[in-house]
Amino acid sequence: MKPSLEEEIQHLRSKATELFLREDWKEYINLYTHLISLCLQPPTGPSVADAAKLRKTLCLAFSHRAEARWRLRDLTGALEDYDKALEIEPTHGKTLISKGKTLLDLDRYSQASNCFKLAMCSLAGGDAETLRGLLEKCRRLETQSRTGVVDLSEWLIKGFKGKCPELAEYVGPVEIRRSVNGGRGLSATKSVEAGTVLVITKAVGTGRGILPEQGGDECNESGKMVMWKDFVDKILDTVENCSRSLSLVYTLSTGEEKGELPIPDMGLFRPESEESFSPKNGEVDVGRILKVLDVNCLTEEACSGKVLGNTNSYCGVGLWILPSFVNHSCNPNARRLHVGDRVVLHASRDIKAGEEITFAYFDVLSPLSKRREMAKRWGFCCSCERCRFEGEASFRQEVAKLESALIMHESDVGGVVVELEQGMRRWVVKEKQKGFLRASFWAAYDCVFASERLMRKRGWKIPAEAAVADSIVEAVGGDERVLKAVVGRLKKGGGGCNGGLEMERAMKLGRGTYGKVMKRQAIKVLFEQLALASNNH
Repeated sequence: MKPSLEEEIQHLRSKATELFLREDWKEYINLYTHLISLCLQPPTGPSVADAAKLRKTLCLAFSHRAEARWRLRDLTGALEDYDKALEIEPTHGKTLISKGKTLLDLDRYSQASNCFKLAMCSLAGGDAETLRGLLEKCRRLETQSRTGVVDLSEWLIKGFKGKCPELAEYVGPVEIRRSVNGGRGLSATKSVEAGTVLVITKAVGTGRGILPEQGGDECNESGKMVMWKDFVDKILDTVENCSRSLSLVYTLSTGEEKGELPIPDMGLFRPESEESFSPKNGEVDVGRILKVLDVNCLTEEACSGKVLGNTNSYCGVGLWILPSFVNHSCNPNARRLHVGDRVVLHASRDIKAGEEITFAYFDVLSPLSKRREMAKRWGFCCSCERCRFEGEASFRQEVAKLESALIMHESDVGGVVVELEQGMRRWVVKEKQKGFLRASFWAAYDCVFASERLMRKRGWKIPAEAAVADSIVEAVGGDERVLKAVVGRLKKGGGGCNGGLEMERAMKLGRGTYGKVMKRQAIKVLFEQLALASNNH
């Protein structure tokens, strides 16, 4: 005897409970898809009571299928199912809450807030308390997404204990334009000062691994390969389940295109965008994705980045869409701060309206010859203002000899620094250009400033450490190594009559290095950590 519709639905519900406990989400989705089809094709002539009961079952079926899709990170599919459930029962509290949480995952704060407000009207007790917390979270993140104002002070002062702070998506005064060096780049739409937050964005995916300190290069390479495979799998899983992520990844270069690439509309990168994201062929082009990853991934421990909250020494890689449009320069004006899976891109020195935003792909506190070698490994030749000046200067041969002496250790570092300073006076080098050259010889300056013996012997022929630091920061932006030297000197000096002035200089350098994401006391905590690291070194 064929079971009735009610009996079949009850059987499917029991089976769904088993699948839920096993966390078999794909089968769970298949089961509810079948249950939905049964509810949409009921037998003819049901009673009014039966029809109402069926509608309630259908609402719950869409809501349960949506939750499974959410767990598989198919957020677009989850939203579609939540909407279908709410078409049947617009005030269904649990569905409204779940839809709001999904919208939060998609960084659509105002839409999520609307869902929680509607749910508040239909729920009470413990749920009401939870909703008040979610509404406060939406308010905070929505404000942050409009202003870019971030404060990580409390988390930093507590030693990064507890959950990593939640940061909102933020697109500041930037847009994608044609780069002066060809291709595309990110540019400032208005003038900003050092430390200003330009972009906050979540990774499409990250890969992290703690590589063994012992075991040799072969062991490390093997570990990196495992980490890379895991990372690629995460990216492919994300873009297969999220059409928005796939479309955004498709805006990035594969490195093989011929001719000019299109300039994407900045509206695509704003989370509240109502744009329809549907790839042309509806399928993931795995080959294309792999090429995009090959040329656009960023490492968290890069010289232009700082990871906050990491207590382990790990190797991390990730794909962040807007930062992938940032090109390299040897006189960069931006840096990255990594907080969990978010990147905070900020100005590392003052930036003028229309200026292209750049950060360093490799160590730019190096002589021109070494920078050219590193750029060659990256597959390009840097033609920034600094490289052009150093490469075309009439005194290039004299500087090259100093570079060689420094690299080959043919001269004491103090002598190299003194010769460079004397040479710059002789060559009548402008202040900005002095910063370029001092940045190229930072390793030598750092050695001299760190050595009491060398300072006694050569110090009177060299500008004060703070003046050299200011000059270098003006050329290449904030850098933690330069900041460490300034803070170390400040600690040794113990304050003195110029202590306040020196601390203000260090604070300005700190904002350029870490961005305006923490208060004065928190920056001082970072200074203490830098000083401790410097002493241990």
